[in-house]
Formats: sequence, C-alpha cells, structure tokens
Amino acid sequence: MHAFDVLGDPVRRRILELLAEREHASGEVVAVIASEFGISQAGVSQHLKVLREAGFAQVRPEGTRRVYVLDASPLRGIDDWLERFRVFWPHKLDALATEIARGKKARGELGD
Repeated sequence: MHAFDVLGDPVRRRILELLAEREHASGEVVAVIASEFGISQAGVSQHLKVLREAGFAQVRPEGTRRVYVLDASPLRGIDDWLERFRVFWPHKLDALATEIARGKKARGELGD
C-alpha cells in the first residue's frame, strides 16, 4: 500500500498522531480510537496492522501487551515527494502572515 493511501484514512492518521507523542500499548490506542471514532477493537487492530505492514509503526511484545512505536521512515519518502511543491508555499505563507497581521492591527493587538 502506498504511503498516501495509508495516510488517506483519518483513523490511521490519528493513530500516527498518538504514536508521534509517545509509544502506546495497543489497548491505549484502542481506547482512544474507539472513543473518538466509535470503532471496535478488531477495527483498530486492522488499522494497526496496515500501519505495521506499510512501515509506519513497529510493535514489540511487553509481557502480555503489544507496544506500538512510530517509525518515521515512510514519512521521509512523503517529505521527499512534497519537496517539488514547496516552491509554491512561501508566497502563500507570506500572504497568510500579511492577513494575520492586518487582523491583529484591526483589533489593536499590534504595538504599531
């Protein structure tokens, strides 16, 4: 499965966000994802399997628990692919900064 296909799913993106914070036992991931998305333990396990098989997560047994940790390697490939598009970003980001400054000035938040 291509990295963008993996990241196209909001549940898997959320799991990666959790793993980016710190490693998590599978039960912790299930608890968060079940409460936020209303999916079963089996459904979360399938998403974790996709993340493992695509290289986004690694798992290690710890007693009776399975602990998941983020593997950022596939993200580097995405970052490399995005590099060709970064040339378009500075202008848009500069325009956004200008609009934010205008809004702050209009609200009297700037010291100018």
